[in-house]
Amino acid sequence: MNASSKTLILRGISLPYLLPASEAEETARKKLVKAGLSVSGAAVHKRSVDARKKDDIRFVYSVQAKVHGRITPALLDRLGAAEEIRNDALPPRGTELPDGRIVIVGFGPCGMFAAFRLAQAGYRPVVIERGDGVDARRGAIERFHRTGELDTESNVQFGAGGAGSFSDGKLITRINDPMTAAVLETYHRFGAPDSILTLAKPHVGTDHLFNCTKRMEEEIVRLGGEVHYRTKMTGFSCDARGRIRSVSTTCGEIACAALIAAVGHSARDTYEEFLRRGLSVVGKDFSVGARIEHLQEDIDRAMYGDADLSVLGHAEYTLSMRDGKRGVYSFCMCPGGEVICASSENGGLVVNGMSRYARDGKNANSAIAVSVLKEDYGGDPLSAISFQRQIERKAFEAAGGGYHAPVQTLKDFCGGTARTAPSRILPSFRAGKAVSVRDLNAVLPAFVTSLMKRGLKEFDRRISGFCCDDALLTGVETRTSAPVRIIRNDDMTAPGHDNLYPCGEGAGYAGGITSAAVDGLRAANAVIARYAPDGF
Repeated sequence: MNASSKTLILRGISLPYLLPASEAEETARKKLVKAGLSVSGAAVHKRSVDARKKDDIRFVYSVQAKVHGRITPALLDRLGAAEEIRNDALPPRGTELPDGRIVIVGFGPCGMFAAFRLAQAGYRPVVIERGDGVDARRGAIERFHRTGELDTESNVQFGAGGAGSFSDGKLITRINDPMTAAVLETYHRFGAPDSILTLAKPHVGTDHLFNCTKRMEEEIVRLGGEVHYRTKMTGFSCDARGRIRSVSTTCGEIACAALIAAVGHSARDTYEEFLRRGLSVVGKDFSVGARIEHLQEDIDRAMYGDADLSVLGHAEYTLSMRDGKRGVYSFCMCPGGEVICASSENGGLVVNGMSRYARDGKNANSAIAVSVLKEDYGGDPLSAISFQRQIERKAFEAAGGGYHAPVQTLKDFCGGTARTAPSRILPSFRAGKAVSVRDLNAVLPAFVTSLMKRGLKEFDRRISGFCCDDALLTGVETRTSAPVRIIRNDDMTAPGHDNLYPCGEGAGYAGGITSAAVDGLRAANAVIARYAPDGF
C-alpha cells in the first residue's frame, strides 16, 4: 500500500477498569507513532469487560485513529489493526419505472430501517403495520399485563418497533457487516444513549427504544413516507408472471411496485398465507426453553466480586454448551430486568425478558433455551409452528389460564417436583401477581428439560451460584427466532415473485434488532438499485 491517510481500528488494548478511557487512546497513539505513522486523531471505538480475574478486572478497548503513512498488511498485522470499512452509502438509483408504491409489511427494526432508507432516497414508501403506534401499543400492553385481556393484533409481538421494543434493547450482533455502524448511528441520531456507539454490548432499553421508534417514524413521514397502523396484510394479487400488483389489507387495496415482507417471527397467519400462495417456505432449527431469574446482586458478586459497579455497570453473561448437534444456551440476558408475557395468540402463554436503560430492577433474567432440530418436528414449516404452539398452550393450561405463568424453583425443576414456593428470589412476571407453581417438566419436551438441567449444572461451574436452589424458572420461551425461512434469491427476491423481498427475522435471515435492521437496509438497497424514484 502507498503512503496515504486511513482510519484504522486498533484492537486489544487492555487496561485496569478504573483507568480513564483517555489512557487507551494515548496507548493507541503511542503504538501508531512508534510504527512510523503520524496520528491526527484517536477515539475509543468499542469497549468490553474482561472479568476472568476478579482481582484484576479490565476494560478491553479498540481505538479508532486517523493516520498518515505507509500502511502495509504486515504493519496492520503487527499492530493488531484493521482499516475501517464503511458500506452505508446509498446505491445508484435504478431505471425501472414503478407502477405503484413500495409497500413494506411490518414496522419492526427490519421494516423501520428499510422504510427510513427508502424515504431518505426519495421513494416515499407505504408501511402497513397490524399493531398500534407507540403510545396506543404501550397502552394496550399495560392493560393486558394489568387485566389479562389480550389484544391479538397489538401486543409484545406486534406494533411499532416490533418485538424488540419489549426487550433489553440489545444491539449486539454476531454478523460482521459494515452496515452495523450505520444502524447504531441511526439509533443514536434518534435518541439512543451515547454509550451504544462504544460499548461492545450496547443496549438501548425499552424506554429509549420507544422514543427512537417515534422519532424515526416522524422522519419517514416528513420525507414523504406513510405509516399505517391497525392495517394487516390479508393477501396480494399477481400478474401472470407472478409479479405482485396490489396488496390486500384490512383497510383496502394498495397498488404495489415492490413488496418488502418484514413480518417478524410471530406472524404465523402471514406464513400460512405465503404457503397458500405457493411461496417457498421451509422449516428450520429454532430453540425453546424458559426464563431463569436470579438476584442481580448475586450475579454481580459472582462475576465481579467487590468491584465498583458504578464504573462497570451490572454484570451480564453469555453461556452455552453443546451436545452433538444440539445446544443449550442463555439468550437475551436482561440485567436488572423483568420477565414479561409476550403472548400474541389466545390460549397460548409465551414469556420474554425486558429491561429499561437503567437496568435498575432487582432481578437478572435470561432465557435458557435448547435447540429444536428439524427432525424433532418433521421439517415441515406448519409443523414447526404447531410445535411452538403446542408448548405455549400447555403452559397456558398448566398455569390455570388467564395468562398466568408457570413458575418453578430450580431445586424443584431438577428434582421433578412442584412444591416449593418462591421465597428469596421473587418472580418479576406481572409483579408476581400472575404466577403459578407448576412442574415445567410436564410442559416442555423431555429432550429440552434434560439438556436444560445438564446445561444449568455446567453454567454453575462457570458462574458460582448460577444453579442455586431458589433461582426461578418461568415458562415458556418459544419465540427466540422464526421457526421457518422464506427462501429468497441472491437479489433478495422470492423465487417466482421477482418484486417480493422477504427479509429480517421473520423471514429467517436475522436474529436480533441490529441484524434485522441491517437486513432491512439491504432490502431497501436492492429496491433502490432496481427502481427509478420517478413516480413515487
